[in-house]
Amino acid sequence: MAKFKLTVNLLMIKEIIITLGFFCSSIHLQSQVINGPDTVLVRSGKLMLKGLLWKPAATGKFAAIIFSHGSYGGSDTLHDPLQEVSLLGPVFATKGYVFLALFRRGVSLSQGQGINSSILMENALKEKGQEGRNGVQLQQLETDQLQDMISGIAFLRKRKDINNKRIAIVGHSFGGSLALLVAEHEPDLKAVVVFSAGGYSWDRSSQLRIRLISAVRNISMPIMIIHAQNDYSVNPGYVLDSVMKQLHRAHVLKIYSKFGDSANEAHNLIFRGTDIWKADVFKFLDEILVH
Repeated sequence: MAKFKLTVNLLMIKEIIITLGFFCSSIHLQSQVINGPDTVLVRSGKLMLKGLLWKPAATGKFAAIIFSHGSYGGSDTLHDPLQEVSLLGPVFATKGYVFLALFRRGVSLSQGQGINSSILMENALKEKGQEGRNGVQLQQLETDQLQDMISGIAFLRKRKDINNKRIAIVGHSFGGSLALLVAEHEPDLKAVVVFSAGGYSWDRSSQLRIRLISAVRNISMPIMIIHAQNDYSVNPGYVLDSVMKQLHRAHVLKIYSKFGDSANEAHNLIFRGTDIWKADVFKFLDEILVH
């Protein structure tokens, strides 16, 4: 009986060791899936912007995503750009993409480099009301903010680990509107995915509506538009979808069911609902950038 107990105990110990070995190997493999984030510097005119870059751990040339973040700063104390982009970088890198989250002028790691567009828009709202804010918003989208993103794309194209013929842009909120203008300006991009683009401002700004409709008319690459049903507004998705249908342009519109308990939570589906959208988004991107 003692010998049997000893044999059983030895077997149990062996199983524990094997289990621990598999567990440690799993951790090791997961840790090797991606590299980063690395902090990178991107020159935009006279400014030196910072970004975070994630990449697959393997060697070679990869398809790349540049992320166009939304508005941060000013009176907004609910959202942390560093935390939010850090939810996205690993998701894209584990799927085999280099992911660059460039902080545009005045935002997060790029504070002290130029003026934050959120502050400019808030000041305009206080001084000249909604129309004043709308004017500043459009001016920023077409000038400084556009320039920063173009600089980020140029940075990616120079990297030796990037297949510069396979770059796409993903944008959120204000950055989603900006992503459409960037895609209009940079026809060599392969795809654009926008989350909640214009969701907050669309119903408040005829200037933005006109400009985004004009942009999608000029974009030849495939576009994916995403909203949660309870976003501030899903009108931009439906209107832009209609425009592209009329033009027979390749595009996808996804309106997901209600997310969260508020329009703000729904507007930020991109960060808090990755399990909801990632299968659809990577199917869209992989067909264009990988196959």
